[in-house]
Amino acid sequence: MHKLFAAALLASATTVLPSSAIADDHSVQTADNASAGSYKSVRADIWQWQLDNSPGLATSVGDRRGDGKLGDWSVEAHSRSIVDARQFVARLDAIDRAELTADLQVDYDVVRVSMADIIAASLHEHDWYQIFTNRGGWFNQLASLPNGSPFFTSADYDSYVGRLEAYAKVNQDAMARTRIAIEKGLTHACGPMEGFHERMQSMVYSEAESSPYWSPFATQPSTIGDNEWASLKERAKAALETTVFPELQAFADFYRQEYEPECRTGMPGILGTPGGTEFYDYRVKSFTTSDMTADEVHQLGLSEVARIRAEMEEVASKAGFETREAFVEHLRTDPQYYMTDEQEYLRYTQALAKEIDGWMPKLFGKLPRQPYTVLPIPAERAPGNTTAYYEPGSLETGQAGIYRLNLTELDQRPLWELPALGVHEAVPGHHHQIALQRELDLHPLRANGTFFTAFVEGWGLYSERLGIEMGLYDTPAKQMGRLSYEMWRATRLVVDTGIHSKGWSKQRAVDYMLDNTALSPANIDAEVNRYITWPGQALAYKVGELKIRELRILAEGELGESFDLRAFHDTVLENGSVPLSVLEAHVKRWIAAEKAKL
Repeated sequence: MHKLFAAALLASATTVLPSSAIADDHSVQTADNASAGSYKSVRADIWQWQLDNSPGLATSVGDRRGDGKLGDWSVEAHSRSIVDARQFVARLDAIDRAELTADLQVDYDVVRVSMADIIAASLHEHDWYQIFTNRGGWFNQLASLPNGSPFFTSADYDSYVGRLEAYAKVNQDAMARTRIAIEKGLTHACGPMEGFHERMQSMVYSEAESSPYWSPFATQPSTIGDNEWASLKERAKAALETTVFPELQAFADFYRQEYEPECRTGMPGILGTPGGTEFYDYRVKSFTTSDMTADEVHQLGLSEVARIRAEMEEVASKAGFETREAFVEHLRTDPQYYMTDEQEYLRYTQALAKEIDGWMPKLFGKLPRQPYTVLPIPAERAPGNTTAYYEPGSLETGQAGIYRLNLTELDQRPLWELPALGVHEAVPGHHHQIALQRELDLHPLRANGTFFTAFVEGWGLYSERLGIEMGLYDTPAKQMGRLSYEMWRATRLVVDTGIHSKGWSKQRAVDYMLDNTALSPANIDAEVNRYITWPGQALAYKVGELKIRELRILAEGELGESFDLRAFHDTVLENGSVPLSVLEAHVKRWIAAEKAKL
């Protein structure tokens, strides 16, 4: 979904412009025309607005205005943000875009689409009141604090403790909005939420020192004196035991007593809620940054599933199996493909990531400075979670990017899926793209404050294909692993639209994915639960990947022997996350410029 970042989890660091440089946007430089000056002014105001309203984002770029704050989750704050967005869009629409330079036109398009999406989302009550999924919500913002906050000075620790103390209002405001969701029939389906209460309960601790929130206090920084350190620890302990844990318990109780009895039975899709069909139509367009309808996406999915299935049949035949199904059954059940030791599995993944790192200079001319690491998904969040995910880091907070790996149910996590998983989540996928975006020579709003799922996840899926050029898929099992991952994203187009626009049951969706992918039953169950509670998001991956592949084929055809893969990749990434239409126009301009050199 394209949007301005609203939480620290989605915000990483970049080289931060000094405040004077940002302020200069408000004055028209002599080389600028009036339209350029007006645009730079509104862009600067949007950036400051974003920093004011997203404390985690502010922290991640070294701006201290958000210290001790968590953001406002109230209905009133949401309403104000929409009013502000409308005002920004009105100012943008008053600018003559044609008078802007090519770079500023790209900038303008990205910012306007992001702001317009806030307005478009607000036309649907789901955007107002359906504010958590089976995987997370406002409470994830709290859970990310120990890894997403700077811990160098006493001010850093004071800010962290202040955020713990501020959690009561966040939780109460979010529960108030959720009560309205219950009243309006905007609850989630019951099935996908199974186990949610237990996961929330696991976040409640009896003692501060035994919780993950205490990890920042494991080591006393040399810059903080003993008395001040003792005071900070006392405040943190009080905040956790008198505010955070009681509030987490309050939400767990609220869910069990008020929400769970009102969860929806029958049809699981969003079309089973008031206004659900219209909301899903919006989500399809928002997440894909296209004008595709749900049915068009569904048909695209069916076509891709058929194509990939044929490739899987070919790999199975080369592996000596009579059918694709027989090879998939072998891959799902043969013990040689599975580990039983969690640390061994983690070390294997880390070693593979290091091997992939060695390929990066061959594929890209520009590499980010920020490193990444491979760590487990925290134990309290791992059950029922996805196989892996990426957490952006921040140079300002001293946090590397993190490729998070699920170490539960290892009998459901085959080794043959790890090459494709690694290139997607770490490099050249999410870490490379997101870390690089923060370090590009872009306005900080663009570098830190815009996110388009079709681009970001499309790039991640495209990166899986780059594993072919790296030689990562050197066995039939690994080849089938990559194809299964591609098929996974193709089936999403069918399953997500099936559930939310065609009335599919959860079981029908599960059966479809079991029939077409090599994913384990446990992974498929978790994935379908995710699609049900997060409508439309899963569509972005395949749509974005297909566009990037289309543009590469175009560039190779137009440039012939002059085609430079590294230059192509740098071109795709050099504007950061953008709508697919903006990406296409930019790549075509690059192709034209390269042809002119021939």
